[in-house]
Amino acid sequence: MKSPKEKIGERFQQETKYDPERMDGHTLDWSRQPKPFKDYKAPLAIVPLPEPDLTGDPHLWQLLYSRRSRREYDAGRSLTTEKLSALFWAAQGITARYGEVLFRTAPSAGGLYPVETYLLVRMVEGLEQGIYHFRPQAFDLEFLQKGDLARDLSEAALGQQLVMAAQVTFIWTAVVERSRWKYRQRAYRYIYLDAGHIGENLYLAAGALGLGCCAIGAFYDDKVNTIIGVDGIEEAAIYMATVGWPQE
Repeated sequence: MKSPKEKIGERFQQETKYDPERMDGHTLDWSRQPKPFKDYKAPLAIVPLPEPDLTGDPHLWQLLYSRRSRREYDAGRSLTTEKLSALFWAAQGITARYGEVLFRTAPSAGGLYPVETYLLVRMVEGLEQGIYHFRPQAFDLEFLQKGDLARDLSEAALGQQLVMAAQVTFIWTAVVERSRWKYRQRAYRYIYLDAGHIGENLYLAAGALGLGCCAIGAFYDDKVNTIIGVDGIEEAAIYMATVGWPQE
């Protein structure tokens, strides 16, 4: 017999179902809608990102055909901020405005965008090592924590060594209430779908830039939450991906 903990995945799937017999009336309290963007009150610095270099004409079909998870990187080579900027734009860049909603390169259920992007910088030209937070509305980075944290994040990722060789590691969190405010318990389904869209965009952008990318879903949640400074409840790490120069 399965324990309640072993059944939690089944419970999640069942309890977030839409059923016409059980869908009670639910109205949105617009006064309680969470803010669509996250800003830190006192980051170490604000780092403007350069305009992303979107030149060139990589063939989409070829990118899809050659898409692979690249786990081995040239650890001694730096990434440029222009390429980093293009990665951010591809993952969650602003593409249009509709009223108060800022549409992005990756879709999001209800246009609510609950996913936040953090970055571990190991080797990027002009950027100190440490943890950064991406602000899509301003297209810049908030510098949150100095230091070479690649080993700490590698250990949090169940000891996966690729984090220590990649130039950067993207860390995605979910600000749950942004989606839950509207979709209640089904929000948890949508959050992971949103993260998947973002991750695939990053894969394709990395391929177009001649970079390698590898998504990471196996990590000690609380350790990652601690590294980036989130509470693990209202905002929690849900996905990661390394990006770097592939080893020849």
